[in-house]
Amino acid sequence: MNPIFHLRALCALLALALLAPSWAIGQERSGEQMRESEARILRIPKPDLLDLEQIRFVTDSDYPPFNYLDEEGQLTGFNVDLARALCDELSVECSVRALPWNRLLSALEEGEADAVIASYRISEKILQQVDFTDSYYHTPARFVALKTNPVRAIIPESLADKKIGVVAKTAHQAYLEDFFSSSRVVKFATPVQARSALREGSIDVLFGDGLSLMFWLNGISSEDCCAFRGGPFTESKYFGEGIAIAIRKGNGKLRDALNYGLHLARGGGRIEELHLRYFPLRFF
Repeated sequence: MNPIFHLRALCALLALALLAPSWAIGQERSGEQMRESEARILRIPKPDLLDLEQIRFVTDSDYPPFNYLDEEGQLTGFNVDLARALCDELSVECSVRALPWNRLLSALEEGEADAVIASYRISEKILQQVDFTDSYYHTPARFVALKTNPVRAIIPESLADKKIGVVAKTAHQAYLEDFFSSSRVVKFATPVQARSALREGSIDVLFGDGLSLMFWLNGISSEDCCAFRGGPFTESKYFGEGIAIAIRKGNGKLRDALNYGLHLARGGGRIEELHLRYFPLRFF
């Protein structure tokens, strides 16, 4: 036998022998241990969960695909499934019930619920009433163009002198005026008017809320005219700090537990799985 080949074979066998114990240990680790390891990699300390036995979530039932009643009258949606996933990650009992939108925060303040998961956007105004967890998704701004439009790179230079449609008096208009000042910003009173102008070709591109545009692109009214161009724009100064779970003021223990659960769910791919289940196009 070729001595070099023989040496290589011995090295390979030695490497396998050294790796085998760690592989076996890895195979035996529970799912909970694996998720906790992922959280440690993210430098998230595990909070004290000993006294946390149940989380009572409330949401509303009229905001598909986030929270709504299905054909059998069962509460479902992205937020609902996320709440249940968090309870599963934290190994606690879970309840999710629907209330009218205008009752959600008062139910929290009056002790009827522990947390509100209803696509509340973090804002200074609401922070006066409640605390928030870390955000679990953002609604970035996106550009949309006709599929026949050859523009691919979305930068100020590529859109110089182009007509960019936007809804008037919005953060999206402010962003365009600050960063796309060499473009011709065309303002519309409503999103419907702006989208019609894009479909008809009277503007070159449209800039707006990525989530709303996703549903439009995937719906009938777009007539399959258009597609996202470029990536998401997420500057918090213009587009906010994201969507988060609301909890009572001062309930740091629950906030830490939910943040830990969010990081476990994100690290384990569960949040990504819910995105794929409920959203037809990636909007972020």
